[in-house]
Amino acid sequence: MSFLQRLRVDSFTLALLAAVALAWWFPLGGAPAAALDGFTDIAIAALFFLHGARLSREAILAGALHWRLHLLIYASTFVLFPLLGLALKPLSGRLLTPELYLGLLFLCTLPSTVQSSITFTSMAGGNVPAAVCSASASSLLGVFLTPLLMSALAGAQGAMADPAEAIAKITLQLLLPFVAGHLLRRWIGGWVERRRALLRYTDQGTVLLVVYTAFAASVATGLWQSTPVQALYVVFGVCALLLAAVMLATTFAARRLGFSREDEIAIVFCGSKKSLATGVPMAKILFASGALGAIVLPVMVFHQIQLIVCAQVARRYARKANTAAVPERVAD
Repeated sequence: MSFLQRLRVDSFTLALLAAVALAWWFPLGGAPAAALDGFTDIAIAALFFLHGARLSREAILAGALHWRLHLLIYASTFVLFPLLGLALKPLSGRLLTPELYLGLLFLCTLPSTVQSSITFTSMAGGNVPAAVCSASASSLLGVFLTPLLMSALAGAQGAMADPAEAIAKITLQLLLPFVAGHLLRRWIGGWVERRRALLRYTDQGTVLLVVYTAFAASVATGLWQSTPVQALYVVFGVCALLLAAVMLATTFAARRLGFSREDEIAIVFCGSKKSLATGVPMAKILFASGALGAIVLPVMVFHQIQLIVCAQVARRYARKANTAAVPERVAD
């Protein structure tokens, strides 16, 4: 198998790169940027409405009582990651521009993903109901914790919005549509489930739209002129190290605390992920548009690295489970 085949660079990654390139060639400002910005807000609200409609209440209740598992995952997501982000502060102004460091710090405060955390937990043979509950609740907690953590860790750096104002905006634009979709699940849930494959493109299209608007505004204010190529290499390296450190830490903690193999898998995958779909809309609310491109760049990089690495780790867990099952079948 070739190196490129091992990387499994998917079409969405290529589309993200295309959105960045398009923003480079066609930056936006003035009235066109304002009009696209308003349309993007509507698309984001629709995205979270559909996420709410997809959420299964039964699956959440099935995993909700496993509080020790959830506490460990949230400690990784909202404590360990931010502490690692703070430890990277000496890189700011040296190997990283202040905006890129702010982006790494923002990455470290984001909630976990929902879709890929559940998918990889299922692939590896882990505790799927607990993963559904933990990842879904993480997204909701992030509405409040991400702005508060960013305010505590970064202050007014990067023209960040006031945390109370940011939480109000995030609640209005993300949480309320999510809750509305979930409340209407009884009537529209079946329709949404039947079109899950189609709606995946709606998710991706919304993220691409936000990425384009973020980079188009940043390019118009000189993003690439103020971002050295060496700093981009550092972002890739730091994102890889962050993921490796957290996956090792969660694996060690799960085993040390006596969790089952299935629970360990859910802890590793839910506790090491960061959400691009939630992070990019949040960044749009939290930060000034001129710095937005550099701030979301680490989130985009981490997103692709986590998909590549976690796919391999999930396959390794699955292979180990299959190998362990062979002697049992022979004994039977």
